Amino acid sequence: MSIARSHFLNIGSIIEHILPAQPCVLCGSMSRDGLWCAACDASLPYLDVPHCPVCALPTPTGEVCGRCLSHPPLFARTTAVFGYAFPLDKLIQGMKYGEQLALAPAFAEKLAQRINQTVLPDYVIPMPLHPAKLRERGFNQSLLLAARIARRHGLSLLPDACQRVRDTPPQSALPWKERKKNVRNAFHCDMDLTGKRVALVDDVLTTGASLNSLAGAVLKQGAAEISTWVVARTLPHQHAQGRGATAL
Repeated sequence: MSIARSHFLNIGSIIEHILPAQPCVLCGSMSRDGLWCAACDASLPYLDVPHCPVCALPTPTGEVCGRCLSHPPLFARTTAVFGYAFPLDKLIQGMKYGEQLALAPAFAEKLAQRINQTVLPDYVIPMPLHPAKLRERGFNQSLLLAARIARRHGLSLLPDACQRVRDTPPQSALPWKERKKNVRNAFHCDMDLTGKRVALVDDVLTTGASLNSLAGAVLKQGAAEISTWVVARTLPHQHAQGRGATAL
């Protein structure tokens, strides 16, 4: 190891010990690794198994899954960091419903690290909330994620290009077969996206109904290709568990 590199590592170690420790949001132990400690990070359900490149459901060798072959969604690929399982699900629920907004930058950073930089989009669009829901909640978690990722990769963020024009019931409150109908024509996009590549950002992908509906509105404006970027993907065994995932 060179003297310069050794000196750099020593400085990094000193800075790490100067930074204040904080209680891990999962186990409560003091951490200098961020909002959750290294041990808890290792226990999170990272989506590291081979999975369908289109919808991120696990497949034996990373091939396109049968569902995407028979009923292709309107988006071309999905990037997801985690499976939507304990304890990650509790963190996402805390961000959305417990106003633990400090979690958004941490999730965004994890997602930004997974994004393939060789196929970056022209624009990043967050999943919009209906104005009534936005007033009720006070923030749009998807916008918080999208803004951080766009800034990290130097991408153009379009926070107002698409609107949610129907105040639909929460997807998680509906049977699976009704979710596609629930979000039909729920979105409108009024920006010319002709020939542009677009990434749609949301927290969790479950059925894909909301993201597919939003993708339809984007395609109507001429988008050439659509990707979806999500923090977590609900996996098949979780469908019957009723964990309360955000149904997209």
